[in-house]
Amino acid sequence: MRSDIVKKGPERAPHRSLLRACGLRTEDFSKPFIGIANSYVDIAPGHVHLQEFGRIVKSAIRDAGGIPFEFNTIAVDDGIAMGHPGMRYSLPSRELIADSIETMLQAHQFDGVVCIPNCDKVVPGMLMGAIRVNIPAIFVSGGPMKTGQTREGVPIDSRSVFEGVGSYRAGLITEQDLTELEERACPSCGSCAGLFTANSMNCLCEALGLALPGNGTVLATSPERFELLRRAGHQIVELVKADLKPRDIVTVEAIDNAFALDLAMGGSANTVLHTLAIATEAQVDYSLQRINEIAKRIPHICKLSPASDYRMEDLHRAGGVSALLKELSKKDGALHLERITVTMKTLGENISEARATNPEVIRSISNPHSYRGGIAILYGSLAPRGAVCKTGAVDQAMMRHTGPARVFDREEDATRAILHGSVVEGDVVVIRYEGPKGGPGMREMLGPTSALVGMGLGARVALVTDGRFSGGTRGACIGHVSPEAADGGPISCLRDGDSIKIDLENLRLDIDLAPDEIETRLKHVPRFPVRPSSGYLVRYAALVSSAEEGAILKRPVALNQGDK
Repeated sequence: MRSDIVKKGPERAPHRSLLRACGLRTEDFSKPFIGIANSYVDIAPGHVHLQEFGRIVKSAIRDAGGIPFEFNTIAVDDGIAMGHPGMRYSLPSRELIADSIETMLQAHQFDGVVCIPNCDKVVPGMLMGAIRVNIPAIFVSGGPMKTGQTREGVPIDSRSVFEGVGSYRAGLITEQDLTELEERACPSCGSCAGLFTANSMNCLCEALGLALPGNGTVLATSPERFELLRRAGHQIVELVKADLKPRDIVTVEAIDNAFALDLAMGGSANTVLHTLAIATEAQVDYSLQRINEIAKRIPHICKLSPASDYRMEDLHRAGGVSALLKELSKKDGALHLERITVTMKTLGENISEARATNPEVIRSISNPHSYRGGIAILYGSLAPRGAVCKTGAVDQAMMRHTGPARVFDREEDATRAILHGSVVEGDVVVIRYEGPKGGPGMREMLGPTSALVGMGLGARVALVTDGRFSGGTRGACIGHVSPEAADGGPISCLRDGDSIKIDLENLRLDIDLAPDEIETRLKHVPRFPVRPSSGYLVRYAALVSSAEEGAILKRPVALNQGDK
């Protein structure tokens, strides 16, 4: 076993002595050492219940013949970090989590790892770390929260509260209405109830093959979730025995499967950023253009909040991710069903008995919402290296839009202008210098997008940014514009009133300016300074790559040249 390096032989007597102080007995040294990476924190509803989950997994590992060792990672709650400088730390936290996983797994030479993530950057961070170290690994998330309800029984979630702020500012609801939304939208622990980033990534773990069926949709408070935890604890010991590692599972075909699911659901646009970063850790060459190629053959057959009033528990009752994948598999070439998974069966075997039970939640491939997947990669003179749009949540009237730019260099300035009525129908709000380097940290823009929807402008105003969006965003919102403004991208030379052309049907994002004019303007754009002057974000801004590469931290040149 890999862990023998810390527990076998006379030279490891000091190591065993320290391990005995942790409660180990002589007979334990012949068993596999299994790490449990738990993202429990008190401040995030998606994570506040994970201490109990860790205990369940530890018990299951012991029952299966392994020795569990639990450790923790940080976890940023994007909803709480949203709309202020704290959001700059959200995406960078992904790299810290990945590095922490690598550090613990390598320093202690674990034989395998169970990862218990839930929200936003924690899932991809743990995926990146586990794939980087490449020891047997299995993911079991904290699960989605129950759907909230108003007193009248209308389903609501955290997005409803963000949009409620805009509605309140526009005089469309009262302060009492807003308070009701606040008090009733999040009724339990778990990741937010809609198909936002956390739940999108937890579903993608099933399609990637690194999580058991049900991981993405079984409610956080359900007895089914506890059973899933126990199964994961038993299965990791079997994976160690079989020596089945993440890079055996996460291949280009598995990533195709993940994007196929994502496009069929119209998941969070953040999945593009994170899955590209995961591909890098898996040593898989994967380009943005490939996503558009997959989208051509994948129908959009499931719409959840923010694109509809259905939530994760509705998808689970309709058959879950397995049923959705089973419906997709009826289309030739949609999935690579032969890919191995942590069940030690193929994806095809995992979904063979699944059945969709609600045709309104999971539509048939012959009756999709759209014959093209619900996420699109756009190119054009404003985004030469790409931009991302969650087309599945865009009103049909905004699939093509041309309007004057309203340019802001900070999210806060844009939000203020929207809430004060300075943005009008037909405008294209541009928020720049919010990319990976410029932010730094590529903040999510749920505040301004929700304000637009809440004020009744969601189907009348577009928003373009080199930052990114929450999975709760809906409307003609285009993010990840690359190159970003801080990297000298064309978005940096935009001026108020410039005409921006959005054509989601033809995957275009353009400025109505001649190439010579763009080039001339770019020569006179002043260099934008890094906003923080100290701390982690300075290092992050210096090392982070562009969004179209997944906003990963670049290796220093000296290491690229000399370290194999």
